[in-house]
Amino acid sequence: MSSPNDMDTIFLHDLRVRTIVGIWDWERRIRQTVSIDLDMGADIRKAAASDRIEDALDYKQIAKRVQQFVEDSSFQLVETLAENIAAIVLREFDVPWIVVRVNKPGAIRGSRDVGVIIRRERKDAIG
Repeated sequence: MSSPNDMDTIFLHDLRVRTIVGIWDWERRIRQTVSIDLDMGADIRKAAASDRIEDALDYKQIAKRVQQFVEDSSFQLVETLAENIAAIVLREFDVPWIVVRVNKPGAIRGSRDVGVIIRRERKDAIG
């Protein structure tokens, strides 16, 4: 399986989405903004040579899909949210690997943000 070190990377950083996420009662009642970073494996040579979107990983479609999923979700843990985002992108967009970072700004007093970073390959996809 290809790893992040031996192929190109398409990235989408600081995708901000409002969602229900958290374990406390107040977190279950209000939408909070999470920031999502995606680094995805890709071989961009065909797209670079053809200059056609049909030959590229369409990050706009990925962004729309992830935004819709996150907006509609209501997980307790950012860990669960990250795993599900990874699984969707791996399954639906045919990328061999992904790094997902989910930040929850302001979750800890005195900290800018807190979150998780996961690395998954297609074979690891849940669902």
